[in-house]
Amino acid sequence: MKYNRVLLVLPILFFCVNVYSQNWKFDFGKGKSEKGFVKVLPGTIYDQRKGYGIDLGTTVIANEKTGKSALTDGFLTSNQPFYFSVKLPEGNYNVKLWVGDDKDVSDIAVRAENRRMFINRLQTKKGEHQIIEFTVNVRDSLIKGDNRKVKLKSREYQYLHWDDKLTLEFNSTMPKVNAIEITPNSKAISVFLAGNSTVVDGAAEPFSAWGQMFPYFFQPGKVAIVNLAESGETLSGFIAARRFDKLLSMMKPGDYAFVEFGHNDQKQKGEGVGAFTTYKKNLEFFINQVKNKGGIPVLVTSVQRRRFDDNGKIIETLGDYPDAVRQTAKEHNVALIDLNAMSKTLFESMGVDGSLLAFAHFPAGIFPGRKDAIADNTHFRPYGAYEVSKLIVTGVRNAGLDLAHYLKPGLPVFDPSKPDAYTGFYWPESSGKDATKPDGN
Repeated sequence: MKYNRVLLVLPILFFCVNVYSQNWKFDFGKGKSEKGFVKVLPGTIYDQRKGYGIDLGTTVIANEKTGKSALTDGFLTSNQPFYFSVKLPEGNYNVKLWVGDDKDVSDIAVRAENRRMFINRLQTKKGEHQIIEFTVNVRDSLIKGDNRKVKLKSREYQYLHWDDKLTLEFNSTMPKVNAIEITPNSKAISVFLAGNSTVVDGAAEPFSAWGQMFPYFFQPGKVAIVNLAESGETLSGFIAARRFDKLLSMMKPGDYAFVEFGHNDQKQKGEGVGAFTTYKKNLEFFINQVKNKGGIPVLVTSVQRRRFDDNGKIIETLGDYPDAVRQTAKEHNVALIDLNAMSKTLFESMGVDGSLLAFAHFPAGIFPGRKDAIADNTHFRPYGAYEVSKLIVTGVRNAGLDLAHYLKPGLPVFDPSKPDAYTGFYWPESSGKDATKPDGN
């Protein structure tokens, strides 16, 4: 993903964000300034020293004040996705947004960092304001306690989830943001995700994965999803790159660690390398280390690739790797989410043609820098990632995890044999577009 980062060196004439503060409050747009809130206007561009502002080269406009309430009498909006960043130390944070317009309707989608979905769509009527709340994780690449860093790949330095700030994306047709309050949350359960390109927070359109849709399903204040997955990784590579060390350094007792690999692991060669040997041994290492930290390991079998036989049935392409995960979970009495089995049902229910809409299949010329057609049967577009994330939610329920108590109230049970209609899924594209195929297959 490539953005133009606008960085202006400005004198600090007023409020400066204190990284040791207990909360951060911003009042957007024209009008009165709410007491204790910092005014943010179109010219408030992100600056590293100031520590907050409109970011990534995006532009906004402000409304004309209405004078009804200092907190909601102003807003910022744009006819394109816009980004607001706040410099924050690593941790989990509750985010509260006031949205709406005294004089007109509003329509907003909210994401954070690398396109993590929190609010898929919220529409307000003329004169109506609503409060949006969610809990988000902010992290850097440092491993606390030993001064080492995660071994990032070169492209990861452009990602929004390895820096020292929280970046919020406001999207949809009429996003109108009145105010923001950010508060640290040290009590939320962290759910760590270890995986490959089928799990990762995909940085740019059109590729997505289930991990970046997963936060949408949980109650604010209760759960923070910490997605450490990266494209092209194997379980052994995840460990060697210190991603697992990073996970353990952030984990507290009662946190969860989900692990889903297999797609790239099955291509590793060498004497003794295999699903029931090296892969199983690494799974056992993962389980033991998580338990030693007081965490709860959850094993996830590999999601299916889109490969059908002549009868419209999924062809198994992952060898012994799903069975090795099932066996390991049983032997060590840990929770299992059989994503492999559920995704087989899901994709077969979508059908050969319908499943094209779940995976990254696009005609030539749709995305910059990609003249040829995209025909990817491993990596998802946003709709497919969302559907697979609902399988994970179903797996959380089926496994009897206490984590299920923190799902949003009234969340329907998802049946893999009854996928949602593609036409019912709303996803306005983010600004970043990069059709380069993710690592792995």
